[in-house]
Amino acid sequence: MSEVVTRALPVVSTRIYPRGGLDVLSRNEVARLRDASAGGMHDLLRRCALAVMTSGSASDDPRAARDLYPDFDIQVLQRDRGLRIELVNAPAMAFVDGEIIRGVAELLFAVVRDLAYMAIELGPQYAADLETSAGITDAVFGQLRNARLIKPQEPNLVVCWGGHSISREEYLYTKEVGYELGLRGLDICTGCGPGAMKGPMKGATIGHAKQRQKQVRYIGVTEPGIIAAESPNPIVNHLVIMPDIEKRLEAFVRIGHGIIVFPGGVGTAEEILYLLGILLREQNAHLPFPLILTGPVVAAPYFEQIDHFIRMTLGQAAAARYQIIIGDPLAVAKAMKAGIGQVREHRKAAKDAYYFNWSIDIPLAFQQPFQPTHEAMAQLDLHHGRAPHAIAADLRRAFSGIVAGNVKEEGMRRIEQFGPFEINGDPDIMAALDALLQAFVAQRRMKIAGDYRPCYRVVT
Repeated sequence: MSEVVTRALPVVSTRIYPRGGLDVLSRNEVARLRDASAGGMHDLLRRCALAVMTSGSASDDPRAARDLYPDFDIQVLQRDRGLRIELVNAPAMAFVDGEIIRGVAELLFAVVRDLAYMAIELGPQYAADLETSAGITDAVFGQLRNARLIKPQEPNLVVCWGGHSISREEYLYTKEVGYELGLRGLDICTGCGPGAMKGPMKGATIGHAKQRQKQVRYIGVTEPGIIAAESPNPIVNHLVIMPDIEKRLEAFVRIGHGIIVFPGGVGTAEEILYLLGILLREQNAHLPFPLILTGPVVAAPYFEQIDHFIRMTLGQAAAARYQIIIGDPLAVAKAMKAGIGQVREHRKAAKDAYYFNWSIDIPLAFQQPFQPTHEAMAQLDLHHGRAPHAIAADLRRAFSGIVAGNVKEEGMRRIEQFGPFEINGDPDIMAALDALLQAFVAQRRMKIAGDYRPCYRVVT
């Protein structure tokens, strides 16, 4: 029985029972989720659950939902006949007539499922396994399989990257591209948030509907540090929370058959550098992996800046791994469809799985979690004379640190306590980096609303 409480922001206290995909947990898993001490995960569970229950929020401050609903709590209880989730002072926006919205409930169950998996399967006793590249890849596979995202089927999954803070014209363009992808039977995977993460999914729903496709996937891949700032958009029907940003990025590359990049900010730049750093390795030179950078005509200067930065820092070989298509959603969809066809033929010839890209070589430097402390950011090696993929790895870390300072609670606390991160390197790299970041600020790509205060300082 639900009890509705009237406050400044309406809340609901109720209990729900998971259906499908989360039927039972062990007593150990439930204890870890309930325990707020000794390494327990209750606080993390509460933050992630609140994020999915405020789906569609226009804020990118990870503390906003917590401040709006300070009395929210969630408890996972083991019962003889299965699980029971108790919600106390939950956001009323997640309910209709006292009943939780089905899509919200599914995302909530995904949160419990993934955090329980992390607590047990990726716990301290398995730390040694996560010190090797193969061990980390196995961990990524295990988490994706536990989320039921690993399914043998024809290659058709397009990963779409792009910013959460984009213009209306750019957002409408992402919908047009998604529509064309949906007409061609391609499913969508994004970072699960708003903006360029929502638009392709929304457009694809119409394309899929016109083709009368019912079994379609709108996959959202996130991680605990960012989900509160980029809560899942309402179209996501498969959510997975990876343990950290590096495993999140590896998940995109392993399950996706091609990637489309829309306009974005530092998070998008981080993703591009991550992928290019991998594709530039000699071991991956032969692998087909369609990568398209696209946006409306007004976004042409944005991609010119990105392209110039990549050519200057990583060289022409990096630029050869992607194509830029401006203002033509149809051309983007056709190019991606053709590229995925090449991926299929290569996987078939190599006897590699369609559903998980085992063949691509991801070195340990791209897999190990980077903790963006002030010391770690200052020690990044952004100098010429290194292999392009090594420079890409440290550039990726630089952008990852800025993302943390912008929208992750721990990173924001560090900035508030110690001031901006300092990034240094060769003068020409620093000048190009500073120009790119300043352009992001001027174009309001750093924050959804309000004035942006830089969390970084480029030392030239």
